[in-house]
Amino acid sequence: MSDVAAIVLAAGRGTRFGDEPKLLARLGGKALVRHVAEAAVGSSVDPVIVVTGHRSEEVEAALHGLPVQILHNALFAQGLSTSLKAGFSALPPRARAAIILLGDMPFVKADLIDALVVGWRERGEPAALIPTLNGRRGNPVVLSRDLQAAIEGLSGDIGAGPLLRGRSDVLEWPITDPAVAQDIDTREDFAKHRM
Repeated sequence: MSDVAAIVLAAGRGTRFGDEPKLLARLGGKALVRHVAEAAVGSSVDPVIVVTGHRSEEVEAALHGLPVQILHNALFAQGLSTSLKAGFSALPPRARAAIILLGDMPFVKADLIDALVVGWRERGEPAALIPTLNGRRGNPVVLSRDLQAAIEGLSGDIGAGPLLRGRSDVLEWPITDPAVAQDIDTREDFAKHRM
């Protein structure tokens, strides 16, 4: 068992993508969200909690057969913060941290997840460990359980970013893997990666 869990945020509408549910768009024969969940399942983290919301039944169907814990966020329309809070509330007692995975980042692989978790441990388990690529912050981010109370205070369509700014116990971790900056927001993004 791991003392770090994964929270896959897969509840949003993805409105910039158009009418088709973004997380269900198929890349390499699989839904985007399944790529992310498979990476988490293949890593050392446990459990893998997938927070669903918009089109939840279809998202759950895309994850069929994977050993993940599905958590439906009935408040998903109120924004990203509600999914982050729901995921943290579902962490098992042994979890000292969670790595937050975005359902639209299909190029994040298990070895990157494991490297970030190892980095978090080796650097003394800071409040957060944030990967950076060429000086820009990316995802996934490892968040310490110590942030849970602050996360509970979030509202609206924001993640943990505002909580992490200016804190001395938040560490940036330079990395060369471009996956930390490759999310799919629009059909143009998707088309680029399908080639």
